[in-house]
Amino acid sequence: MTQASPVAPASDLQTGSRRAGALPTGSLAIETVGLAKRFGQQVAVGGINLAVPSGAVFGFLGPNGSGKTTTIRMLLGLTQASSGEIRVLGESMPARLHQVLPRVGALVEGPAFYPFLSGDANLRRLDTADPHASRRTRSARVASALERVGLSHAAGKKVGAYSLGMKQRLGIANALLQPRELLVLDEPTNGLDPQGTREVRSLVRSLAAEGTTVFVSSHLLAEVEQMCTHAAVMSAGRIVAQGTLAELREVGETRVRVRTPDAGAAERVLADLGLAPTSSPTDEDEDPWVTAPLVGRADEPELIVLALVAAGVRIRGFTIEEPSLEERFVALTGEGFDVVQ
Repeated sequence: MTQASPVAPASDLQTGSRRAGALPTGSLAIETVGLAKRFGQQVAVGGINLAVPSGAVFGFLGPNGSGKTTTIRMLLGLTQASSGEIRVLGESMPARLHQVLPRVGALVEGPAFYPFLSGDANLRRLDTADPHASRRTRSARVASALERVGLSHAAGKKVGAYSLGMKQRLGIANALLQPRELLVLDEPTNGLDPQGTREVRSLVRSLAAEGTTVFVSSHLLAEVEQMCTHAAVMSAGRIVAQGTLAELREVGETRVRVRTPDAGAAERVLADLGLAPTSSPTDEDEDPWVTAPLVGRADEPELIVLALVAAGVRIRGFTIEEPSLEERFVALTGEGFDVVQ
């Protein structure tokens, strides 16, 4: 699964009008061919083919040092690629850099602001530096951006007194000062409390509903599963999997799990049904779990329960476990991911 098919995003993100000039659904907002970056003899990014469908919320995943941020810097023209091709919003990069960047909002490697200025004043200074920004609408746009990220109450507060999470949200507000067709966020929930994380997640969904493609670099699997429609997994500078979340999960294994004090009997029943059960050790005061892969038999959980009951197996718990992204990513990269924040 090395190429993502340019399919439309999930149905809950398809409402709302698409921004004028945005790419039609079905095209690619970001595309790379053989993109590579070397620092001397060290290969940071090793010839990746990335395909980000227009309108998607795309999770760019990988352990620290896997090449995610270097890739983002190449996409935005912040560092030069050693080889390969890049197209962003249908334009060749970096040749069309000045035509593309006004259509892209980005938060890369954490926000940087003047600590002695307020959040409002920081955004005004940054907006003034943008040659495409209208002075006439500046106040309204700054106020709107602060409101969207939940910082209206702290607009007049000095950024030096902001928490890390507040600074992160201010960075996202800066990326939203102008209408964007593509939003690139590098670890957008870094330092956020649970409420702030929910706000960012809701914000990303609302932007996607308006037609903005959102490219999210993250190592937090729980956030990606709740926020994204597509994903690519980086490991040691290469893309090891890419596609919709459903496609990534399909490679995994669906399992039946039975909690019972009659583990031996349950194993015999499952084996008679053609499954390959194993028992999981538990604390002395807890009943063990018996687990078996449901290869080609995911539609038969009721028959399994009937067979267990008919054999006199006492069932204290029964569940069907779908493949998890965590298991898939660990198998692909050989490394663990943070799954909670």
